[in-house]
Amino acid sequence: MAIPTKRLTTSELGVYIILTIVGVLFLFPIYALILSSFRPGRDLMRYGITFSSIIPDFFSTNNYAALLTGHRGEYPVWYRNSLILACSQTILTLAFSSFVGYGIGIYQFKGKNALTILVLLIMIVPLQILILPLYKIMTTLHAMNSFPGLLLPFIVSPFAIFFFRQYASGIPRDYFDAGRIDGLSEYAIFRKISVPLMIPAYGAMAILIAQQTWNNFLWPLIVIQTSNMFTLTIGLNSLLTPYGNNYDMLIAGSCAASVPIIIVFFFFQRFFISGLTTGGIKG
Repeated sequence: MAIPTKRLTTSELGVYIILTIVGVLFLFPIYALILSSFRPGRDLMRYGITFSSIIPDFFSTNNYAALLTGHRGEYPVWYRNSLILACSQTILTLAFSSFVGYGIGIYQFKGKNALTILVLLIMIVPLQILILPLYKIMTTLHAMNSFPGLLLPFIVSPFAIFFFRQYASGIPRDYFDAGRIDGLSEYAIFRKISVPLMIPAYGAMAILIAQQTWNNFLWPLIVIQTSNMFTLTIGLNSLLTPYGNNYDMLIAGSCAASVPIIIVFFFFQRFFISGLTTGGIKG
């Protein structure tokens, strides 16, 4: 017996066509950038995105080979630094922010609402206002030009705290009561009950924090003082100088730099929508 198939209505077909066109328009710059990374950088700067760049007549891996050997061979060092920073920042921020957000969302204590309002107020303060005091703190701690100097100011994120607070507030209290009846400590309840239930929230925040850390430019620019500590954002920017621009490495390096974030997104994407949706249900 044949399985009946649903026929698309004219309106549904029109929506699919429009969304396909919009998707192609959004993906075209990425497609052109990837193809340009296999061509000499001067071609893109001289001719722009032309028909020949859309359908190239040749490919060359010289630009990617230059990433390993060119510019004193520092690109792999920049890549390593960014990976270390992004992984460390994501793990630490998820751990501390979820712990604080869980405490605010679950427990009742005096000043809870005031603390929530304080978190919201900190969220609206731009980083530029905090640059000077953060810089003074890092110099006092002798943390300049080091990974601790890059990590310490952001291992607790107000946005992540508020997000985990919202998510934890939606967890039924019966789970926690059952854990206490079984003799679990408050920390054990968090580790064995709350953390598994908040996996979607962790997945959503992992994408956002990793992307923010990977693309961060301002704070590393202030803290980093030597080229061996450059992250990718600082290192790629150093390829543009008043004496000449290395577009070959810049374009290929930008394409290679996007790979980790794409991997993170595809790994956690199934948690992203559910985490954002559930976290905003109750507050």
